[in-house]
Amino acid sequence: MLQPLFGELENLAEWHRDALTTALGLREGPRSDQLLLSNATLAVLAAAAGRAPLLLIIDDLPWIDRASAAVLGFVARRLSQIPVGLLAASRTGEDSLLDQARLPTRIIPPLTDTAAHALLASRYPAMSPRVRQRLLTDAQGNPLALLELPAALQERPVAADAGAPLPAVLPLSGRLHATFAARLQPLPPQTRHLLLAAVLDGTGDLATLDAVAGSPAADALAPAERAGLIRVDHGRSRVTFRHPLIRSAIVDLAAADARRAVHRTLAALHGSEAARRAWHLAEAATGPDEDVAALLQSVAHVNLWRGDSVGAIGELLRAAELSPAGADRARRLAEAAYLGETVTGDMHDVGRLLDDARQADPEHAGGLAGAVTHAYYVLNSRGEVDAAHQMLVRAIDALEDPADGHDKVLVETLHTLLQICHFGGRAELWEPFHLALGRLRPRPPERIALAASTVSDPVHRALPVLGRLDAVIAEQDRETSPARIVRTGVGALYVDRLPRYRDPLRRAVQHGREGGAVTSAIEALLLLSADGWFAGTWDDVLATSAEASALCAEHGYPLLAGMALSYQALVAAARGEHEKILALTSQLASWGGPRRALLLTQRAGHARALDAAGRGDFEAAYDNAATVMPPGTLDYNPQGLWVLFDLVEAAMRTGRPDMARAHVQALLDTDVASLSPRLAMLVAGATAARRRDERRVRTRRSNASFRMRRTGRSTWPGCT
Repeated sequence: MLQPLFGELENLAEWHRDALTTALGLREGPRSDQLLLSNATLAVLAAAAGRAPLLLIIDDLPWIDRASAAVLGFVARRLSQIPVGLLAASRTGEDSLLDQARLPTRIIPPLTDTAAHALLASRYPAMSPRVRQRLLTDAQGNPLALLELPAALQERPVAADAGAPLPAVLPLSGRLHATFAARLQPLPPQTRHLLLAAVLDGTGDLATLDAVAGSPAADALAPAERAGLIRVDHGRSRVTFRHPLIRSAIVDLAAADARRAVHRTLAALHGSEAARRAWHLAEAATGPDEDVAALLQSVAHVNLWRGDSVGAIGELLRAAELSPAGADRARRLAEAAYLGETVTGDMHDVGRLLDDARQADPEHAGGLAGAVTHAYYVLNSRGEVDAAHQMLVRAIDALEDPADGHDKVLVETLHTLLQICHFGGRAELWEPFHLALGRLRPRPPERIALAASTVSDPVHRALPVLGRLDAVIAEQDRETSPARIVRTGVGALYVDRLPRYRDPLRRAVQHGREGGAVTSAIEALLLLSADGWFAGTWDDVLATSAEASALCAEHGYPLLAGMALSYQALVAAARGEHEKILALTSQLASWGGPRRALLLTQRAGHARALDAAGRGDFEAAYDNAATVMPPGTLDYNPQGLWVLFDLVEAAMRTGRPDMARAHVQALLDTDVASLSPRLAMLVAGATAARRRDERRVRTRRSNASFRMRRTGRSTWPGCT
């Protein structure tokens, strides 16, 4: 510490200089008295501080040797008279030789969640939300861990991959390993064995550890508790680790065969619990094992139903690793890729997983699971609506049994086909979808059946299912799956049920913010944007659509980004921001038009119609509204319900009463007003506008007839 001040030694008194140079090994001589050496150190600091203030920084205070600690303790108590500061650090709870100096101390707490997130984001800005949230959880505000854990993950490419499952216990860097492992190595072997079992079991159940030990485990765990590594709560029969990274150090110290042996023991103990048994068997496996792979796949499906999409992907990928057959491995890889792109936002890794599936099974490449994964990727990453549609229709038609309503992959395929048809916005796309859905036996799942009616052709199909949709919405407070929340929300979109559905959608958004279902969070944000648009909370619309847009850019969803852009365009139109409207709608039209994503071009037409009407240009308003919904044409056009009044108003104001009359009559004939109070209001307004104009025309004709009788001639050109 004093090395930068060696130049000051020549300015000291001889006895101080001799004492210091001898103690520092710069010259030979007899050992100096401690008091003399301490005063000499204080003298050299005072001399240097005469020119500029000094700060002495000591890290890892407990590691200082006894002699240095004695001198520094003497100096520290006498610094108040000279411009020298001392900053020393030690881990909380560790003793040091400076404790007797009674220096002012401050306990530094862990970083707050906000600060920890900022630190991690500043060093690793490209990290996926799922990985970031896991690191924040395990680091618990420890800045060293926040900086070192990502580096350790990057040294293991599979674990660092955004699409791969994170390990149950995060790997440690060399520095972290040294920090935490040093406290574990002195423990007895039996204690370390039980600590390993506690980590791999993951529940903290003391009864399980008793079973592993074959006797009460508390006695064997006592050395770890005295070392401050764990807490044993006998009342709750639980063992907890004082810091998550202690768990990582325990696993790091254990040999691979020891870990597998513990997993086998735990699998036997949890034989009645399929999920835990499957995972322990998978971790104990040393090679392909179809029985374990199949068990793990079934567990993944259960976890997906419960809303644990991240866990389901990890289980599917591990099942793929354990699959001995090429077709089974390819199918499981494709399923994992599909969940990644549709739920957790791992779009960037879909191509790699599909390539792996093709290598495992070149002929079928994952079968229907591979086809739906590829179609979703083609739709959402490139916006190729027709190509994705053809791919899925052919894959469904090629199935041996396309009517099995219990086939999870087939049902997921139909959900994706519904999304494709929705973005395509054309009747011919919906026909094969309804054909495939109608032949499912014993019946189609409720959510897809409802969305098929309310999204494809709400004017003609929605009214009979509204009671069922309302019943499903009423039960959503108990729903845990973000994907199912969003699918119900899509069914509610065009029939104005979103105001009753805000809380579930917000839960789905929060789930994604915490590193869970990111894709579902994007879709939930878009649904909240739609709800905010109709509620008139336009600042909220801009906030939710901006968040959705940022997630789309980060994870690679340009089609959904276009949807976010459409809500920003609608708000700009409502606020009269003409130049902004031109820019936003041009982006929507130029991207959606060539890809035949009619929904995006319809949204652009809607925004332009609002903008034109606001400027009094009703000719342009009519032209744009008619591109969304041609007058009198209501079939397979949910987006047309958003412009029904705008179209009638523009038609009346531009001298097209026949067009307005035809459209209003179509609305009345199909009972659109019964779908929701908002639509009833708009239909009533459109009907009133038409009748008002007809009365105006009748009044003009009556006045003309009166003038003709008074003058004896017609006021109408061409009349005799």
